[in-house]
Amino acid sequence: MELKLERIYTKPADLDGYRILVDRIWPRGISKADAHLNKWLKEVGPSNDLRKWYGHDVARYPEFKERYLAELAASPAYYNSLKAIVQDQLQSQNVIILYGAKDEKHNQAVILVEKLIRDLKLNGK
Repeated sequence: MELKLERIYTKPADLDGYRILVDRIWPRGISKADAHLNKWLKEVGPSNDLRKWYGHDVARYPEFKERYLAELAASPAYYNSLKAIVQDQLQSQNVIILYGAKDEKHNQAVILVEKLIRDLKLNGK
C-alpha cells in the first residue's frame, strides 16, 4: 500500500484509499460530499498565526517548515493521531493526504508526508 499526496481540488480518478484532509480551514468551493473524506484532521494543520505569517510566500518556506515542525513537536498528540491512522490504514489500503494549497511543492501537507515517510520508514509518493 502507498502513502499519496493530492490536492483536494483534483478529481479523484478512483477512491482507492483512505482520504485525510490536513488543512485547518475547509477548502473553498469543495462540498463535504465531493471531498469523499474519511477524516478531516484540521488540528494537524499549521496554527492560524503561522499560516497567516507564511502567506504561501515561497521565500518563507524554509522557515515555515522549521516553525511548523516545531509546532508539531510542541503538541505531538495531533501528529501522533495522524501517524497512527496512517500506519493502521496502510495495512489494508492506500492513504491519501489531501490539501487545498495551489502550490503543490510548498505547503504543510508536503512537510507532513515527508515526516510520515521518515517516521514510519515508508517509501511514499
